[in-house]
Amino acid sequence: MIDLHVHSTESDGSLTPQQLVSEAAALGLEALAIADHDTMAGYEPALRAAAGTGVELICAVEISARRECLDGRSRGVHLLAYFLQGPPGEGFSRWLEQQQQRRRERNQRLAARLQELGLEVALEEVAALGGKLVGRVHFAQALIRKGYAASVQEAFREYLGQGGRAYLPMERVTVEEAIRKIRDAGGLACVAHPGRLRFNLEGVLGEWRAQGLGGLEVFHSEHSREQTGYLLALARRFELAVTGGSDFHGEGKPGVCMGTGMNGNLSLNRELLEALREAAKGRGAQSELRGLPR
Repeated sequence: MIDLHVHSTESDGSLTPQQLVSEAAALGLEALAIADHDTMAGYEPALRAAAGTGVELICAVEISARRECLDGRSRGVHLLAYFLQGPPGEGFSRWLEQQQQRRRERNQRLAARLQELGLEVALEEVAALGGKLVGRVHFAQALIRKGYAASVQEAFREYLGQGGRAYLPMERVTVEEAIRKIRDAGGLACVAHPGRLRFNLEGVLGEWRAQGLGGLEVFHSEHSREQTGYLLALARRFELAVTGGSDFHGEGKPGVCMGTGMNGNLSLNRELLEALREAAKGRGAQSELRGLPR
């Protein structure tokens, strides 16, 4: 079994990279991809921790991007970047740092917005919860501690998520730029958790595929059986590689387990990873779609 989408304390997860590797080894996972938001800082410590455990560590990152829709609104899109032939160079790392700076700037505005609403949440106390890369989940934790919300879900619904009273979109790169940067760095760009997207994915996949999109996260903890079937059909139609993962965050998503997802709805085997490798080498998108759960 493998898991190609988990998060560490380097972004919005609750386990360190080393702890993720230990958990993966305890679960008997053969491969693990730590795909933190806009940072790859967890890769090297996790790689050292993985030595001798039997867990193959995959170099990955989750990029926050945007799509400009016909109604004039911008929609968020996350891209998983897999570097299956080795880590990217310094140029990609510098580009990621620019994305992190945008996140820091959004966090400053978000803290100010919460205070305008009468919620006494200071950026410093949120940063103490978030560590190296602060995200909205850390604001949610601060709101819970102050008694403004009972759960992470409520904090997002009432304040932090789209439609919430304090919601502020983060300035993001376009999907097209992100795909280009990932490809130029030797990576395979895949749409993350496409079941969350609030626009017609089918209408843009052909264009994104032509620009270099390589894959689709068909298997995800939040995808229903019907969504998974639909996305698998899209992957076949547009000749995209198939990937999947739990999107494990630890305490931030208590119902999601590494490897097995939500209520055991995931079980991905190693052949899926090998098919991704072939796609990254340009040998065809899916390698006959081998390795898919039956």
